Amino acid sequence: MLPAALRPDGALNLVIFDCDGVLIDSEGPSCRMIARSVREHGCEISDEDAVRRFAGHALTALKHEIEQAEGITLPDDWPAQMQRNLVTLMRNEAETIDGAPAMLKGVAKLGLPYRIGSNSSAMEMAAKFGRTGLDELIVDTCIHSARDMGRPKPDPAVYLAAARAQDVPPETCIVLEDTETGARAAQAAGMGCVLLRPAHLPAPTWPGLLRITHLDEFVPLLRRILTSQDSAGDRGK
Repeated sequence: MLPAALRPDGALNLVIFDCDGVLIDSEGPSCRMIARSVREHGCEISDEDAVRRFAGHALTALKHEIEQAEGITLPDDWPAQMQRNLVTLMRNEAETIDGAPAMLKGVAKLGLPYRIGSNSSAMEMAAKFGRTGLDELIVDTCIHSARDMGRPKPDPAVYLAAARAQDVPPETCIVLEDTETGARAAQAAGMGCVLLRPAHLPAPTWPGLLRITHLDEFVPLLRRILTSQDSAGDRGK
């Protein structure tokens, strides 16, 4: 059965945004930084391959994946090193995904609360939002970090924490994601999910997963869902 957030006879109570690739265009710079570090430890990997392989992965899990795949050993504190470097990088280079500020304002105009659920640390997100001005649209108390929780996606913990903080059932939430890892976390949480994926790229399909190709499609999609739920409510009276 579809999550209640997507059903005409259900209810949409909360929108949860991933950060990187949805609000902040940081995947490219961060993956290229990681590629430079990995090359310093004897692994030949191009920046392009790094973006394809590393995007959306938590640093601790990524260390293990790289070591297993490439047969190298990274320092024990490599994830912490990369985290510190990422904060500095994002303070200087983070940019918004095209349409992100207008999209956030549009969601607010629909009367829907929103929260952030990301594999990034809270410190890293603060740097990204401060650099881009999104801190004017996102309050600190609505930010949830899977890294800080020690339970990165595809573990659903960060999304479930956001639903608890808003005091709404998970099935009444919609998540906006750009990676299959994040989409699987939303699915495991019992939430609806919208995948942001360019039209030329393939995307997974399963019940409860919708797709958009640009952020300007998201608010109209939410509006249609809310309208269908309002109509169903009127019919039930």
